[in-house]
Amino acid sequence: VIWQTNFTDRCTLPVYLNYLFNRIISPTYAYRFHITERRREFISEHCDAGTLAMYDRLQIGAAQADFWRVIVLHQAGGVYLDIDAHALRPLEFILKDDDSEAYVKTRRGDLSNYFMASAPGNPNLERIIAQIRLNIAQPQGNNVFDITGPGVFNRLLDVGQVNTCLYKTTCAQGT
Repeated sequence: VIWQTNFTDRCTLPVYLNYLFNRIISPTYAYRFHITERRREFISEHCDAGTLAMYDRLQIGAAQADFWRVIVLHQAGGVYLDIDAHALRPLEFILKDDDSEAYVKTRRGDLSNYFMASAPGNPNLERIIAQIRLNIAQPQGNNVFDITGPGVFNRLLDVGQVNTCLYKTTCAQGT
């Protein structure tokens, strides 16, 4: 399953073309798209009240999307792509049948969250969810990158110990 989200189901032509390309390049994958309201419904249906309360405290759409993407992959599994991202080759060539997780590695060699894949129940995502909840409950600043975004991944995961795929052969973001 490919998961994507946006604040609305209305989009620009380039975003729509990314969607079409992702569907064409990986036809064996189902596709799920959630707008803001549906993200909250998913969390309400699949998580405890404390997690929903932390999600509800987030006022920035990007932070909500960050939190939702790790929750949806932890709960249901699949592949997450930012709405402005597209796979560079079929997902069947990027992910192997025995991969339980995969994170995109950036040009600088750190992890990002615009592309990731996971089996349900991934313990690394469970740790990330717990840290994001703590970051929301006890904020040490207001930087989305560090509260809900890639900063959390890079603090908790050892890039040398998790399965990674290189950005230039995996996924283009911001296109």
